[in-house]
Amino acid sequence: MARNPIKDQVAIVGIGSTGFDRHGRRTPASLATEAAASAIRDAGLTAKDIDGVVSTGEPAAPAPQQLAAMLGLSDVTHYPKTTPVVMFALIDAMNAVFSGSADTVLLYNSVYRLPWNSRGAAADPFRRHYTTGVSASPESMSNAVAYTGWASRYLHEYGRTREDLGLVTVNARSNGTRNPLATLRDPITMDEYLSARMIREPFGMLDMDIPTDGADAFILTTAERARDLPHPSVLLHASSTGTAACLAEDQLIDLQHHGQHVVAKNLRDKSDLWLEDTDVFLPYDGFTIITLGWIENLGWCGPGEAGDFLREHWDKDTDRVLINGRVPLNPHGGALAEGATRGSGYVREAVTQLRGDAADRQVEGARTALVASGGFFFNPQGLILRTE
Repeated sequence: MARNPIKDQVAIVGIGSTGFDRHGRRTPASLATEAAASAIRDAGLTAKDIDGVVSTGEPAAPAPQQLAAMLGLSDVTHYPKTTPVVMFALIDAMNAVFSGSADTVLLYNSVYRLPWNSRGAAADPFRRHYTTGVSASPESMSNAVAYTGWASRYLHEYGRTREDLGLVTVNARSNGTRNPLATLRDPITMDEYLSARMIREPFGMLDMDIPTDGADAFILTTAERARDLPHPSVLLHASSTGTAACLAEDQLIDLQHHGQHVVAKNLRDKSDLWLEDTDVFLPYDGFTIITLGWIENLGWCGPGEAGDFLREHWDKDTDRVLINGRVPLNPHGGALAEGATRGSGYVREAVTQLRGDAADRQVEGARTALVASGGFFFNPQGLILRTE
């Protein structure tokens, strides 16, 4: 067992969300403020209770000190802006509470369609000044292009077909129909997935997450204080981030040596709970190949077997995955249906399920959630949440 003194000592006590869409005309600061105010109210707290503010570092989002000013917060003692994708910010907020750098921390994630990933955003004069530094020539193997290369390698190496990738998308879209916060709420068939416009082999339009506008926010405090607040305590049981050697997209050794493997081992070593204890499974699906990787690398099945695993646990009545007839995979629809929340939607859904507030998505008796966000390279992340 790896050293994990923070285990079960910090809880998520409030969540807030604006929902996500592709038609908004609001600023990222407006979205972040709404989600943050909702999370504070949800926790049964007021602005005066918040003494820490952590941003996920999304390029267009307001800085933590700006959001604190907009919310009227005072006496804030912790306010960093982390690397994007939610778990870096979540772990920072956890450590701030555990160390005493702050007692009650607001974490927020405000995503915004930018000119490089949305034609609608590129045509909007109010968005043109936002830049991210994302650029790649057609010959490059950086950023999104990398996943097409490694997806091709996966299909070749294991003798698989695009239908394995398509199962991830069909599952996401089926689940998205039950999520009122989702960008896309219409189910699709495998034939529709396969006939979607090809972007770069083997990925078509439906293999990649949906650029969207929206925000999520969370309130974290000590497990002791959480017991006096309105909702059931959702404890941060174990967490991990991880990278491996040769993490650059074109230098990765192979499909068996990247950051997901580091996270899986470290998370398992830190936790008292594992796959057999999981009630809700939330693997990242920013690209469909990432989900297959998480399924295999966490140990649900062997290398190259994720497609067969999904088929084995496919519920024909609802056209989605139910592991052992019970455990859903991304019941909120993930990034392929809810939208590209950069990981915050998965954490929000985990908290919602463990509080018993997921309406017709609810997993009966859910007590443990496994979140696996990020991809292969610089941002793999894992989290186990549980109720008391």
